[in-house]
Amino acid sequence: MASETFTTISPTTGQPILTRPSISDADIALLPAIATQAFNSYKHTPLSQRQATVKKALQLISSRQDALARDITEQVGRPISYTGKEISTAVARGEYLLKISGECLADTAGEAETGFKRFIRKEPIGPVLILFAWNYPYLILVNALIPALLAGNSVIIKPSPQTPTIAEHVKEIFEEAGLPKDVIQFFHCGSPERLERVVRVPQIKLICFTGSVAGGLMIQRAAADRVVPVALELGGKDPAYVREDVDVKWAAEEIVDGAVFNSGQSCCSIERVYVAEKIHDKFVEAVSEVLKGYNVGDPFDPKTNVGPVVSSRSKQVIADHVHDALRKGGKDMTPFNESFGKQAVGNYVAPRLLVDVTHDMTVMNEETFGPIIPVMRVGDDDEAVRMMNDSEFGLTASIWTKDVKRGEKLLESIDAGTGFVNRCDYPSPDLAWTGWKNSGKGTTLSKFGFEQFVKLKSFHIKDYPS
Repeated sequence: MASETFTTISPTTGQPILTRPSISDADIALLPAIATQAFNSYKHTPLSQRQATVKKALQLISSRQDALARDITEQVGRPISYTGKEISTAVARGEYLLKISGECLADTAGEAETGFKRFIRKEPIGPVLILFAWNYPYLILVNALIPALLAGNSVIIKPSPQTPTIAEHVKEIFEEAGLPKDVIQFFHCGSPERLERVVRVPQIKLICFTGSVAGGLMIQRAAADRVVPVALELGGKDPAYVREDVDVKWAAEEIVDGAVFNSGQSCCSIERVYVAEKIHDKFVEAVSEVLKGYNVGDPFDPKTNVGPVVSSRSKQVIADHVHDALRKGGKDMTPFNESFGKQAVGNYVAPRLLVDVTHDMTVMNEETFGPIIPVMRVGDDDEAVRMMNDSEFGLTASIWTKDVKRGEKLLESIDAGTGFVNRCDYPSPDLAWTGWKNSGKGTTLSKFGFEQFVKLKSFHIKDYPS
């Protein structure tokens, strides 16, 4: 019987670009068995050797930046002028995790007491399954892969069907850097049923998933019949609040970038904008001016700011959100821009500026994942905070103000894993990346990002009586 296959469709042309085999029944059992065997050897590798391997792999990734960037542009549709930055940022993030790994994985001493020795050791947990999304494939993968390997685990990675080559490149690069064979394995899968079967395999000791809420819940349900940790990095509906004291032009440029970059396809992109009543109209005018300078087009054209969204389904979801807002009284204030409507093929979605929106509209409640900027008036800080917290999601939130101390104080009342003042859409490697509410559970990045990849073993040793 021939194995199942899936085909990757170009967001730019709508044409097939890659075909890969889906994981077979035999491999569902074989891969975890191989990962267990690899783990039982690799866990004894000294940390210094693991660190040297990761360092070399990051250098190789950096040296191949241009080729890896072209893959992202082809498979995701992000403009080529930006994709190289993902590679360099992923390398920098990996280098930071590498730098702190010695401290994070060191033994923790217990209380000193004559005649006793007590400490806590961080042991690798076992084979780790990493399921990562297409929108920032290297950045997302680095979050889990680097600490997992440094802690001494073997890893099985599954890329999105939209970006199948990422796993292939990563395995090749790490093995070239000296990682023992089979410490990294990968599989492709276009079938939810087969993926559920992989999740249920008992040899897998940790599951890390990045993707949609629906996908995360599916993974969690599949793992529910056994004791295994499941880390979920899910969606967002991230708000921004623009206070009346800002430089309106500056704030408009920053927020358009935070909402439109990568065609709005970021879990932490700005999806809701609350603006102080006093500057609302000026802010809308400023956003309109900024959008006039954007260029929607071929992602391989260096002049392009906005490429296509990932799929025809995504394009339809975005259109539905906009239609719902307009039907319920919202207004489209998008400026004329010749590039916004000239693409005859592909999943192109031009940026849209919507005003007079309310929380009765889908565009203010559900994750849009597109280059849409819905702007809502608010009377004061208290109303802004209430509106920002009125969401099932809690990934990031941003406040834009000259009064930085006031902005920091307001963040204390915001229900989100990361709060920004005068910045957005930036997971900093030294800070914990974690979602609140339906945005997920578990933590990556920072020193806390190593914790899910180890199990603690306490050593309690008493001197032998003399």
